[in-house]
Amino acid sequence: MTQWKPQSADPAAQQMIDMLPQVDVRTAWDRFHSQQPQCGFGKLGICCRNCFMGPCRIDPFGGGPQEGICGATADVIVARNLLKDVCAGTAAHSDHGREVIKALHLAAEGRSDAYKVRGRGKLHKLAEEYGIARDGRSDEEVAKELAELLLGEFSKQDNILANVARAPEQQQKNWKAAEATPRGVDREVTTGMHMTHVGVDNEPEHLILAAARVALADGWGGSMIATDVSDVLFGEPQPLRSRVNLGVLKKDEVNILVHGHEPTLSEVIVAAAQDPELLAEAKAKGAKGINLAGICCTANEILMRHGLPIAGNFLQQELAVLTGVVDVMLVDVQCVFPALTEYQKCFHTKVISTSPKAKFPNATHVEFHEERAMETARRIVRIAIDNFGNRNPGLIRLPEIQEKLVAGFTTEVIHRILGGRYRPSYRPLNDGIQAGRLRGVAGVVGCNNPRFPHDEAHLAMVKELIRNEVLVVQTGCSAIACGKAGLMSPEAAFKFAGKGIQEICEAVGIPPVLHVGSCVDNTRILTACAEMVKEGGIGDSFDKLPVAGAAPEWMSEKAISIGMYFVASGISVVIGQPLPVEGSPFVTDLLTKQFDKYFGAVWHFESDPIKAAHWMIDIIDRRRADLGLPPPMYPVPYAPKTAAEVPQVHATAAGEAMAAVGSCPGRERIED
Repeated sequence: MTQWKPQSADPAAQQMIDMLPQVDVRTAWDRFHSQQPQCGFGKLGICCRNCFMGPCRIDPFGGGPQEGICGATADVIVARNLLKDVCAGTAAHSDHGREVIKALHLAAEGRSDAYKVRGRGKLHKLAEEYGIARDGRSDEEVAKELAELLLGEFSKQDNILANVARAPEQQQKNWKAAEATPRGVDREVTTGMHMTHVGVDNEPEHLILAAARVALADGWGGSMIATDVSDVLFGEPQPLRSRVNLGVLKKDEVNILVHGHEPTLSEVIVAAAQDPELLAEAKAKGAKGINLAGICCTANEILMRHGLPIAGNFLQQELAVLTGVVDVMLVDVQCVFPALTEYQKCFHTKVISTSPKAKFPNATHVEFHEERAMETARRIVRIAIDNFGNRNPGLIRLPEIQEKLVAGFTTEVIHRILGGRYRPSYRPLNDGIQAGRLRGVAGVVGCNNPRFPHDEAHLAMVKELIRNEVLVVQTGCSAIACGKAGLMSPEAAFKFAGKGIQEICEAVGIPPVLHVGSCVDNTRILTACAEMVKEGGIGDSFDKLPVAGAAPEWMSEKAISIGMYFVASGISVVIGQPLPVEGSPFVTDLLTKQFDKYFGAVWHFESDPIKAAHWMIDIIDRRRADLGLPPPMYPVPYAPKTAAEVPQVHATAAGEAMAAVGSCPGRERIED
């Protein structure tokens, strides 16, 4: 059935891919291959379904229609489509933030036995920032007022988001001049969607600036709020050691994988999996314990706060089920394949959906409500325990591959690590950049995408950056990719990084690649940049800092919103596949060349991760030159200019290790 050979830079994933011919299941790679050739109009962004006179398509070669039925040109269609994408991404992150605030409100009122205020230091810091009185009041009273204030940031109709004040003054001036200062989160999403309706906004540049405003409502609103409130409710992350890759699954324990993005249930599952009564029930079923691990950004959430292991990133969700040892795959929202439930026909794994927003055909739906969080969590753990005995030994194929990593780096943690407990400061970081020991800082984030060999672009780009003295911070599936490759241990500096980074990592005890959380936690990168500006010496605004961003394997609407709020905040971003805008030369030019006049930063499209890394290095070097900073302190060895010059990072085939694996019950063995 698998007639072509998908590839992964991750040896555990490659082992699972190599055995696919032996089982009758399809993966994301198979479905991607079956879709070829994909619609060229859609990839260029020049198809329109905004009304039902169409759909309309613009001929990019000029021989066919050059406007839709209503008269919309390619420029208008592309700009409207991009604005819709940003609205969808912002809405996803905003819903995440809203759910976490709801849980904080329950905790503050004492209406849930599962939640309480665990990050009291963060609560006090936010109360001071927002002007919430603490004298003579309990933390719960302060938390309730904070929750109500932050909920108001979503529904606010007038004025601007409170967190805009966290941005450097120049960024605020840029936003005001471009009429891109974000107001209420919901207002921006609603207004943006209204603008895309047939017969409303037909000025391409105005539409794109609206997309920037909506994205800023995500970055400085919904996502930033979600991160702050999670720190208050679940506790502030601290540096910790853990493990990552499919080898964290255990043959002799009940395995529960949490997958999705909202931490309100996964946090409670962590507690339920440690319940002595449930552990006793698992042992009575023949299991040695209960093993909880994660996929995607929920994995990053429980890693950052509890050190629980990560089984893999986005494109490994199906491969995890293929191991035959996952008893429950617990899903909520975002980045969950509908195809997961098809695997239940072959494997014993139960897919359990939990969100009122997201049901999956043939999944077991156990709807989650914060008021009954622990009750729901215990029920789900019991389902996994009961399912442990249904494993088929002939279908178990578990790669013995895992890697150590260090995670838990936040804006506050970096303060303390660099400056010490009593004098926390970003001064050592800024000093390192000023002296040339560090060239600059890069944020490398985003998804996996079957258009690229799994993880390969992330790894090639990050290795090239740290080799060139660029410290890398990461979130989401990109962070998981680099964790699996051993880039998130302090020792990695001496294997992969330049001498300047080696000296800093040795002095401070950090990896050359810092894991800062899930995809909503990209806002930690923004707040860290704000601290660098406050510290001084390397630029008084984001668009002066020697920093850059990248999403080498992006695939979601959320990624478009994230990239847009970074660019609109003054941080230039390169992505591995183009935005769907190339059907409009005007919009493409606006984003990749002219955006600088509004925000001091631009987008760039480059599929080759080495070329993309050097584009980022060039941005950083130009900003260093503008600041009058010296060149890097240490010479860098010969730098490959394309991915083709980098030694092959694909995992070797492991077919012989899979030879004894049987096929699905009742189905014929599938051969290449």
